[in-house]
Amino acid sequence: MNHKLAGVYAAALTPMSADFLPDLDAIPGLLEYLDKRGCHGALLLGTTGEGPSFSFDERIEIFRAGCRYKHLNPQFRLLAGTGTPSLTETIELTQAAFSLGCDGVVVLPPYYYRKVDEQGLFTWFSDVLNKAVPTEGYLLGYHIPPVTGIHFSLDLLTNLKEAFPVKFAGIKDSSGDAVFAKALGERFGRELLVLTGNDRLFKLALDSYAGGCITALANLYSPMLRRIWDETERSGSTDQTQLEIDVLRTVLESYSPYPPILKAILSRQQDFPLWAVRPPLIPVTEEILNKAFREFANVLKNN
Repeated sequence: MNHKLAGVYAAALTPMSADFLPDLDAIPGLLEYLDKRGCHGALLLGTTGEGPSFSFDERIEIFRAGCRYKHLNPQFRLLAGTGTPSLTETIELTQAAFSLGCDGVVVLPPYYYRKVDEQGLFTWFSDVLNKAVPTEGYLLGYHIPPVTGIHFSLDLLTNLKEAFPVKFAGIKDSSGDAVFAKALGERFGRELLVLTGNDRLFKLALDSYAGGCITALANLYSPMLRRIWDETERSGSTDQTQLEIDVLRTVLESYSPYPPILKAILSRQQDFPLWAVRPPLIPVTEEILNKAFREFANVLKNN
């Protein structure tokens, strides 16, 4: 876990006003909260952050707002979700993210055309890496085949890593596939930075040479994820904490998609405003919020 970007990251929620506009002034405060609760950093505009729901210009302003916090707290690492089906737009968003001060980018594959040859994916990512990622910057591929329909094969990752040994840092693995998590460790060891996107696989991923996590649950329970990280660094036992995280993740998965329920629970749990979600997502009802809040509380009480 010695890569510069290794650590515990929150797939940060995006604060939003009632008229569905990003609440830019609230973003630094959210990042401060995550920083103080043990996160090494945060990903802006991933899936949990409703990234694909925002326009090009809105994304830039959200990155800019996040970088206001990072400029004052340079130890906090900031990643930007810049992947779109458009190669040109992805390049421009990636360039902007780095120019504003982000440490790295997390890039979805071009998910509209799903049955493409791996050479096409290699060419697409190569163009982004060549044109948009500076020498000191890092790109992580966003591996989430349940959403994109595109799988990063071990051979594609090998080819990208050999062609761009520094710039292509690795992947955010949100496949939820334990077999794939182990295969990544067997093929690459620590040569490829893997940040798991599934809290349930955190310990398994770390045991398979992963470098950390980027998860939705970190918005609520990052101290527990940080405990697993710290105990793994010290070769300590993480089994009990991981079991608790497993159950919390199971509860969360029953309320998918995540942004509405996470925003509602965060508001009640930490006194943040109850931020809106952008359609087609809709807010959860008070009844559902009460049910979810009780379920999360019961997990912690019983463990």
